[in-house]
Amino acid sequence: MNTIIIGTIGYDTVETPFGKRERALGGSATYASVAASFFTNPGMVAIVGEDFEDKHKELLKSKNISLSGIKQVPGKTFAWGGKYEFDMNEAKTEFTDLNTLLDFDAELPDEYKNAKYVFLANTDPVLQMKVIEQLKQPELIVMDTMNFWIDTKKQELLEVIKKVHVLLLNDGEARQLFDTVNLAQAANQALALGPKFVIIKKGEHGALLFGNGSHFNAPGYPLEVIKDPTGCGDSFAGGFIGYLAKHNAVDEASLRKAIIYGSVIASFNAEDFSLDRNSKLTMDEIEKRFQEMKEIREF
Repeated sequence: MNTIIIGTIGYDTVETPFGKRERALGGSATYASVAASFFTNPGMVAIVGEDFEDKHKELLKSKNISLSGIKQVPGKTFAWGGKYEFDMNEAKTEFTDLNTLLDFDAELPDEYKNAKYVFLANTDPVLQMKVIEQLKQPELIVMDTMNFWIDTKKQELLEVIKKVHVLLLNDGEARQLFDTVNLAQAANQALALGPKFVIIKKGEHGALLFGNGSHFNAPGYPLEVIKDPTGCGDSFAGGFIGYLAKHNAVDEASLRKAIIYGSVIASFNAEDFSLDRNSKLTMDEIEKRFQEMKEIREF
């Protein structure tokens, strides 16, 4: 198993100005794995309850995603509910039911321990560190986080950051974690901890890549239809690491391309609820939009 993704599988209840869906398939590992599957065959590490539906297992299998790292236990699957208003960059959380997620131990199957490309999606930094300690010789570890862990487990989070190659977070989280309004300063503080690169997501406005002495500004794709941005950040990360795994490359030029591919897949994800758009997405569509993104930046 060359690529593994650790995170959540859940059922989302989402309301936006364009509709509402109840018990839609979601979760950070789900969105990231589907996005990565356009380039590689990822393995998922997550936990679900006895209510996890067979049709959703079949959807994941149809994308050549390995499910041997998914643990199914008695109880209900993690569930989240949120509402977006006309600012579609941030959801207002209406409920979070951790359910079986409380029993998540992040144990890797033996065939996952040799993975070269690893995405630690948003989860408890204690579990993220546990995953790192099980890996044998990873080439690239990418990690994500959220404001909850910055508030409650900041020291543990900083220890994980020291162990990864790429830190991925949004602009608000970067400012909060490093106590500065300046994103370049936040990135430099993060790089000083040990990562080779920092990616700061700016929602519909694209993403920033910082390395030691380098900077890349990726545009956002100008969507005319946005129905549900849930999972876009994880779709971005999955496309990003999937592209790098396919090409077995971790140089900066490859990272720049990977960011654009991640942005493209995230943009498609926003066009419909849950995985309704990305489950039908084709590589031809991805490549066409990738070329459009290149043209946006030419001058």
